[in-house]
Amino acid sequence: MNNKVQVLYQDDRLLVAYKPYGVLSEFDGHKPNMPSLLKDESGYDTVYPVHRLDRTTRGVMVYALSEDAARRLSAMIQQGQLEKTYLAVVEGVAEESQGEYTDLLYFDRRKNKSYIVKRERKGVKQARLQYEVLQTIGHEGKQISLLRIRLMTGRTHQIRVQFASRRMPLVGDRRYGSHIPADHIQLCSARMSFHHPFTGEELRFSYEPTDEYFKCFKL
Repeated sequence: MNNKVQVLYQDDRLLVAYKPYGVLSEFDGHKPNMPSLLKDESGYDTVYPVHRLDRTTRGVMVYALSEDAARRLSAMIQQGQLEKTYLAVVEGVAEESQGEYTDLLYFDRRKNKSYIVKRERKGVKQARLQYEVLQTIGHEGKQISLLRIRLMTGRTHQIRVQFASRRMPLVGDRRYGSHIPADHIQLCSARMSFHHPFTGEELRFSYEPTDEYFKCFKL
């Protein structure tokens, strides 16, 4: 596993970095995690997580370098002012070339798995995303599709379970029903844009995935 992080932007308030596969996005005293790795890269004693990516997902993330910056960034995320776009390779083909999915999700911490449920109850949260099919190709006798996904909410395993429930599991995601083997789940936080919480400057960042199944498509 390559734990090398790449800092894409840094000032005295925040930094934006690329999170590798297999690294936790939040602090953990025993496992490779972004705050610890970024402390070494940034020179700051404390790095504050303000959002998360699954350990099995790689891509662009933003971190705060002060408590004030953490509060402002967290508020922006809650208000939908930070736009995140993902690229994913899924099995099969969507019924529509673009659309929006809205579901009720329940995350079972004991099983570390999310489920789509029919009714609201304790622990159930609404999940929304928009998607666009960029390409569909045949691969070893099966169809796979490259999707661009914009999250409207940020729920645990949201992208994984919303597409798996529609018979389009992410390639390599055995937990949610993928039958195509891969080194890891073919999902990447590929784009991020927001206005700097102190200067108002518009910031845009991107990362082009190089995972094995992404290489099948013309990005």
